[in-house]
Amino acid sequence: MTAVLELKNVTKRFGGEVALDRLSIALEANEYISLLGPSGSGKSTLLRIIAGFEKPDAGDVLLEGRSLAQVPAYRRGIGFVSQGFALFPHLSVFENVAFGLRNREDDPLRDGAALRRRVDEMLGLVGLADLGDRGTDQISGGQKQRVALARTLVADPKIILLDEPLGALDANLRTRMRVELRRIRQQLGITFVHVTGNEDEALAMGDRVAVLDRGRLAQISDPDSVYNRPESARVAKFLNCYNMFEGRCDGDGVFQTSGASLSCSPDGAGPGMYCVRFDKIKVTPAPAASQAAGTGIQATFITSEYSGPRITYFFRGPGEKVLEVEYHLSHQRPEEFSVGDEYWLSWLPDEALVYFQ
Repeated sequence: MTAVLELKNVTKRFGGEVALDRLSIALEANEYISLLGPSGSGKSTLLRIIAGFEKPDAGDVLLEGRSLAQVPAYRRGIGFVSQGFALFPHLSVFENVAFGLRNREDDPLRDGAALRRRVDEMLGLVGLADLGDRGTDQISGGQKQRVALARTLVADPKIILLDEPLGALDANLRTRMRVELRRIRQQLGITFVHVTGNEDEALAMGDRVAVLDRGRLAQISDPDSVYNRPESARVAKFLNCYNMFEGRCDGDGVFQTSGASLSCSPDGAGPGMYCVRFDKIKVTPAPAASQAAGTGIQATFITSEYSGPRITYFFRGPGEKVLEVEYHLSHQRPEEFSVGDEYWLSWLPDEALVYFQ
């Protein structure tokens, strides 16, 4: 694929704090990029620099090979959708979408029939064909998000930037809008860059997932690779689906951590972090531990949490460490564990990931 947007060694500071640290990334044409990272990792700053709302202290941003350093935001051909919608409360849905076309500096669209055709086309695309005459106070949060998206799309941008676009919606609307956003992107054939702090949303939405950590690109890959093979312990932590043990590997396939010796692949030695995913763990009663395959740890059952398609079980291991075990209900029946009883949590050594410092 061809890179539609490139950031080369982009650095941005606010006072003494580094928001972006020599960040380089290439975004391909016609793909959906999820940008994941914790608060303060630089996600929104990166979007604002691409859009032209902030200037980098160093580095460059190129759109289709052309530097944007001297191009103001309104001439970049880049759309921006914020979490807060930023709709005009005194205008109808139709007029909100038409506003940019009617008032843009370059070639404003004055022909009423052409304007209506274009706006109606965008409202149809986002599923609001019959709501053009309504006020923005007469529509739901999900519909407001669609109006904000239509207002951006109507200007025919080359890239769409979405800054936490689903954060203000309830859980059901977020799920539906995930599907809608991907459908719209596929229909238009342009690049979407979607910032989120939610790991499930990032993995579900992106053709690729870019993980930011302290202003640097920690990993960019397809969702399956990020989920199954995070490139660092910090990326694994951001995904919020790994139990993590700090300790030391002796080089012979044994990782020593507080109160336990865990088996792993013998491919390194030294201090590090041992990670095993929540859904890779099998739970058996402690007396049956000798029959469990793989490696493991003894722990006390605390409680469980039901979340629709899965149940998460919580255990207290050595050193008061809380461990999580995830059961997907489509794969197996839920287990019943007794609070305060001892259990053996086991997994296969080759399913553990070890990161050395």
